[in-house]
Amino acid sequence: MPTLSRKSPAWVPVVLLLIAMTSIQSGASLAKSLFPLVGAPGVTALRLALGTLILVVVFKPWRLRFQPEQRIPLLLYGLALGGMNYFFYLSLHSIPLGIAVALEFTGPLAVALFSSRRPVDFLWVLLAIGGLWMLLPLGDGISGIDPAGAAWALLAGACWAVYILTGQRAGDGHGPATVAMGSVIAALVFIPVGAWQAGPALWQWSLLPLGLAIAVLSTALPYSLEMVALTRLPTRTFGTLMSMEPGMAALSGMLFLGERLSAIQLLGLLSIVLASVGSTLTLKREPKVESIDIN
Repeated sequence: MPTLSRKSPAWVPVVLLLIAMTSIQSGASLAKSLFPLVGAPGVTALRLALGTLILVVVFKPWRLRFQPEQRIPLLLYGLALGGMNYFFYLSLHSIPLGIAVALEFTGPLAVALFSSRRPVDFLWVLLAIGGLWMLLPLGDGISGIDPAGAAWALLAGACWAVYILTGQRAGDGHGPATVAMGSVIAALVFIPVGAWQAGPALWQWSLLPLGLAIAVLSTALPYSLEMVALTRLPTRTFGTLMSMEPGMAALSGMLFLGERLSAIQLLGLLSIVLASVGSTLTLKREPKVESIDIN
């Protein structure tokens, strides 16, 4: 994992975080381009297999010793991590990347908002609800978004919320190596599911370089860069910058997949981004960041 000197300029971790977000969304775009070959479940299996291998080699989770009270949270954490990947890729099959990420972002946003009862938080709730209204197919002609794709993205967001809530208890005392163990649990469940759904098409040597690229772009590289940034950035700054991710996803979808969003869809995406930024900036205290986005 790369390291960063404490004497480095203040803008360096910000740049690293922007690179990490760009890497994640580039990996998602590459993954979506493989759907015609092996489908979303097959890409999930490919990414989990290679990404888990990389994480295991780097963090050596077999050295960890979890207390009995950590085992159930760890199991839920691993299942949520796998579900987050699986449902997110299913959503990408029928909706644009930027909208999928925006809908998925409602998971951590809900965790942040439900932990507070201050009047200002109602503003962020209203912004988020307004964004969802513009993105979801709640009525005729509202957005033209596929209902199944939207549902998969929201389910991925729910998994992300569980990932956050269980991550702190599961990872207490173990740090980032917990993600490697969680990824092993996710791989044991979702690789067989994805491989079975993809069928023989998954077992092609020609897919290995692309699968490795997806694993590096979506897991190994951004995870390493974000962990470096976390050691140098305040939690509030980190959260604010991460709130840009739906916008980065929309840009990536436009550049690499030729996706175009309508004006109302862009407005809905912007509302969710603003709700996330506002929620982060008005945090009453600075909790430790325990989890990152590895989508």
